[in-house]
Amino acid sequence: MQAIVLRIGELFLKGRNRHLFERQLERNLRCTLRSLGGWQVSLGHGRVFVLGPEATAAEATRRLAGTFGIASLSRATLCPEDIDAIQSAAVDLARGAAERGARSFAVATRRPKKSFPQKSGEVNVRVGKAIEEATGMPVDLDRPDLTVSIEIGHERTFVCGEKVAGAGGLPVGSSGTAMLLLSGGIDSPVAGWLAQKRGLRLQAIYFHSFPHTGDRAREKVVDLARILAGSQCGMKLWVVPFASIQEALQGGAPGRQLVLLYRRMMVRIAEAHARREGCEALVTGDSLGQVASQTLANLACVEKVATLPLLRPLIAYDKAETVKLARRIGTFEKSSEPAEDCCSLFVPSFPETRGRPVVLDDIEKAFPIAAWTETRGEPMTA
Repeated sequence: MQAIVLRIGELFLKGRNRHLFERQLERNLRCTLRSLGGWQVSLGHGRVFVLGPEATAAEATRRLAGTFGIASLSRATLCPEDIDAIQSAAVDLARGAAERGARSFAVATRRPKKSFPQKSGEVNVRVGKAIEEATGMPVDLDRPDLTVSIEIGHERTFVCGEKVAGAGGLPVGSSGTAMLLLSGGIDSPVAGWLAQKRGLRLQAIYFHSFPHTGDRAREKVVDLARILAGSQCGMKLWVVPFASIQEALQGGAPGRQLVLLYRRMMVRIAEAHARREGCEALVTGDSLGQVASQTLANLACVEKVATLPLLRPLIAYDKAETVKLARRIGTFEKSSEPAEDCCSLFVPSFPETRGRPVVLDDIEKAFPIAAWTETRGEPMTA
């Protein structure tokens, strides 16, 4: 069996509500590991302890590292409550690290079980001396290549070493639910990932302009939704037919205003779906000033039709920062695949950059806005 120790991040700051966040994190971890089979999760004293089959430990580690709410994790060796066994496990761990290039080490012991004969400092000295003799590595208490962590607890005793960075943030679901306006581009999947990192559980909505955009465009978005779904054990994706609305606006509204009119309708339809599904906010991939529709005036024009909070996690990101994060979370390659997007259809050469709500409100009087708002999407599971 393989043990993995998870260290929680900013949940330490949650005071009296901390148990609610921890409970959500525990549920998420169980869901993340369920399909692997045989993994157990227990939480307490500021960390999570996971135990399961060695055969699936690598995949379990990968999944756990991507689970929001985890600051870092380490594979651990369970030991009998005996100083000789602890020392042996620590030396084995240090030998392996030295073979992988570690050149210095430190030992840090926690001893919640105060009845253990040796005190923490005594354990550090004894184990440190044994590691130094076995590997030749010197002790470095300031910047060690390897920190051998030992915990002598009431329920278990273990030794662990090298840390794997976790995803950080808050457990998905601890901050509520939101509807992500998801396209096939680079920005919106990254915005969704950042919203998940702050504890939001997402549904997604995609506006599909068939026959102007084909199946490849839709499948691309489904694939992106599946990547995001991996952070929350599944996601509902709504595919909304949008071509007839775009065609009607293109045929009867001033060209310069078309993009703003499209986006306002998307927000209305997304909000209608969000309210039916119990979502508490909308999430978009807007970045201030990135394109014509994302000037401050135009963002205000679009936001005016929303009554739910409209969250924009990328508002201050430049494109290079967004691309870097997209590469890191695994959405960049899929987002970069060629496919038509509804927002690129019927776009004027010189779109409005300083929209005025009163002008757009007046244009919309000629169209069945209320009926369009009730356009229903087809639900899919990502």
